[in-house]
Amino acid sequence: MQVAGLQYIVKANFAGKVFAAEDVEEARQFADKHFSGNPKCFNYEGWKSLHAKYGGILPLRIKAVKEGSLVGAQNAIITIENTDPEFYWLTNWAETVLLQVWYPVTVATLSRAIKQSVGEALVRTGDPSLLPYKLHDFGFRGVSSRESAAIGGATHLFNFLGTDNLAAIELLQQYYRADMPGLSIPASEHSAMTAWGKDREVDAYENVVDNVPEGVIACVSDSYDIFNAVRTLWGGKLRDKVLRRKGTLVIRPDSGEAVAVLEEIFNIAAEKFGYEVNRKGWKVIAPQVRFIQGDGVNYHTIQNMIFQLTRKGWSMDNWSFGMGGALLQQVNRDTLRFALKCSAIEINGQWHDVYKQPITDPGKDSRAGRFVLLKEGQEFVTVKVDGASPARADDLLEIVLENGILRRDQTLEEIRAIAASYDTYEKKTSPA
Repeated sequence: MQVAGLQYIVKANFAGKVFAAEDVEEARQFADKHFSGNPKCFNYEGWKSLHAKYGGILPLRIKAVKEGSLVGAQNAIITIENTDPEFYWLTNWAETVLLQVWYPVTVATLSRAIKQSVGEALVRTGDPSLLPYKLHDFGFRGVSSRESAAIGGATHLFNFLGTDNLAAIELLQQYYRADMPGLSIPASEHSAMTAWGKDREVDAYENVVDNVPEGVIACVSDSYDIFNAVRTLWGGKLRDKVLRRKGTLVIRPDSGEAVAVLEEIFNIAAEKFGYEVNRKGWKVIAPQVRFIQGDGVNYHTIQNMIFQLTRKGWSMDNWSFGMGGALLQQVNRDTLRFALKCSAIEINGQWHDVYKQPITDPGKDSRAGRFVLLKEGQEFVTVKVDGASPARADDLLEIVLENGILRRDQTLEEIRAIAASYDTYEKKTSPA
């Protein structure tokens, strides 16, 4: 899994945050109503004592491996502990918020996996320098909330540069000191095309290229007949204008069976605009024309499209992917089997293991004891240590937050460099 998103959670919820005495009273009243007056359900005296002693700062220590790191499943990537034994109960209060790191980690891991697949195809059939723009985030409209769009879209940008998700850009600017972390291009959508009417479809397309005479531009072209649009409109009346234009037209199909549609419009475009066979032996359409597939795109359909289209001789240079809900929404906590459990407790100066081991599901065993995260070769391993042992210098679980103070602040640039160091697409590529 690719570690991602913790810094946002820590900064937004813990770093520099304090609670007031009034907050304790408000929480007591809330709990009294919610739990029908049961006083055991809210530690009122404990929270009052905590505020009196620390002025609203939480005595917690959060440790984590660096974001961007690729860590195998079943390893500890985050730990949390109280720094004052009087408030041993506090860690559990932070669990739900911290566990929400499952979402950015899962999206980042999915994005990274697609990067390796597309990267392999580019190394094998085309130009690997195109990779940062080969998976475009179309997901803002397909998620449950603006916050989901921001968090998931931000971690996608650990691996790629293309996005239409402005909320993700804002999050990275605010929490990861990024300047402009994601880029996009002028692009049309169906309403702007169909408003011209079916009889004036070619005029709608011409209006697009006339208004953006240079650079990369995308135009959805399946409002009526994608094959006619590529053959008769783009490849007919507008052909010379497209070829003379200083830039690239990205034609977007948005319906139908993806492989069949792409293969046919590639053939039409090659006939109308010309193509060459690159030095690796794959067909590349004239550089003024490219395509983006944004319908029905997920991890599995991407694999199929790459396999089927490169098998027919087409270079990966010819098209990109746009991915929406499948990137940011079609994941859950069980996708990577995320859990956050108590693993050790100190009683009267002695550390004791804490774990669960249900006989009905061995897969739900939880890790016991105190542990460190080490590197053995290229792999991370979680190692149990004596609870009384001093901290180890080789522990890769670094302190991120301690007693309300942020101790580690990664930039997006640093995270991208770490993420890229784990890329495998060049190594895995096999001869055609």
